[in-house]
Amino acid sequence: MKTYSRLCAIVFGLMMTVLCIVIAVETVMRKLLNQTLAGVDELSGYAIAIGAPLCFAVTAVERSHIRINLLHMRMPRVAQAALNLLATLTLAALAIFLFVFTIRTVQETQLFKSVAQTPWMTPLIWPQGLWLLGMAVFTVACVLLALRAGLLAVRRDTDGLVREFGPETVEDELQAELSDMETRA
Repeated sequence: MKTYSRLCAIVFGLMMTVLCIVIAVETVMRKLLNQTLAGVDELSGYAIAIGAPLCFAVTAVERSHIRINLLHMRMPRVAQAALNLLATLTLAALAIFLFVFTIRTVQETQLFKSVAQTPWMTPLIWPQGLWLLGMAVFTVACVLLALRAGLLAVRRDTDGLVREFGPETVEDELQAELSDMETRA
């Protein structure tokens, strides 16, 4: 799953880097040459719509979501495990819902042959098809995590649910950083 997460992060990072360069060039051209690259705002919207699900997948896999760790870590381990399982299953349900919504939107776009009301008049099936791919990446990540959490729950592996799906403690983070430093040295 870490490779999956890193691939999503790299693709998103490259998309945003290219987008930043295009926006910078467009801004300089507009200010210095009084010329514009038509459609930069259109590309920005598409990049964010496609990139957001990739970031969601990274957040899910890396357990980087927001949680009140201090409260969570003070709960009994069974309660921690139950909350981790509930959070993982709920996230998978949300991902599936968003994926179905995206499929319906793309089908409707295809049915009506929708075109962007912008200078480029882009057939919306292209960016929405990529959006669908991004949502599929997010959904697969969440479903795999939910299956793993469900397997641990069926095995009654409370420690596994806490360890794999709970927040990292400060000690865990420091240990991971030390391991990375030793690996690089």
